[in-house]
Amino acid sequence: MFIIIDKKIPGAAKEKLKEFGSLIELQTSGITYDAISGHPDIFFHNAGDQLIVAPNTPEQYIQELKENGVSMIFGEQPVGEKYPTSSAYNAVSTQDLLIHNFRNTDSVITRLGEDLDFVHVDQGYARCNILPLDDNHFITSDDKVKKVLDRFNKESIYVDPEGILLEGFKHGFFGGCCGIHDQKVFIIGSLKHLPAGEMVRDYLSSLQYEIIELYDGQLFDGGSILFIESH
Repeated sequence: MFIIIDKKIPGAAKEKLKEFGSLIELQTSGITYDAISGHPDIFFHNAGDQLIVAPNTPEQYIQELKENGVSMIFGEQPVGEKYPTSSAYNAVSTQDLLIHNFRNTDSVITRLGEDLDFVHVDQGYARCNILPLDDNHFITSDDKVKKVLDRFNKESIYVDPEGILLEGFKHGFFGGCCGIHDQKVFIIGSLKHLPAGEMVRDYLSSLQYEIIELYDGQLFDGGSILFIESH
């Protein structure tokens, strides 16, 4: 198991994650703006068994994945310096749905997801803002996204992102603090520091998810935690 993370996430969180797999610590410069320059969900999109990779992802990470038997498909659009060109891979895929602002989505993602139901949201950073628990249950820190999910008869809860750390910004987003693997939700930080923390804990518990808090501090938006199986 390989776990792609932002190199900037707290050291204690990295140490905890090492119990679950080998870390690939992402760091880039000169591609996009600093706050998201190491975010996995900016350079990678996990669509079921397919890992879609931005073509300008630094070669060292591509080689590391290849050498460890990870299969991947390259997208067509390079990650850009600013929004919206920085958001082409920041979509959400579930078994049935593809959720994104489709004005921005890389064409390889839409082509591979052509059999899915497309759910358009105005939020380009969809994966940062949405934690997909399954096809019918979501956590989001964008109230407009919640309204769209409601229209599609999907259950979701809204989490105010205030207090979530993201360097250079007033706050980050809940989805960017999290990753899911093997019925476990991994959170970069402790829910006790989030006003809606108990609601989140109750919601995840009601869906039989185990919660792994990776360090005892404020939630840290690291651009998601990406769990990758090698083949």
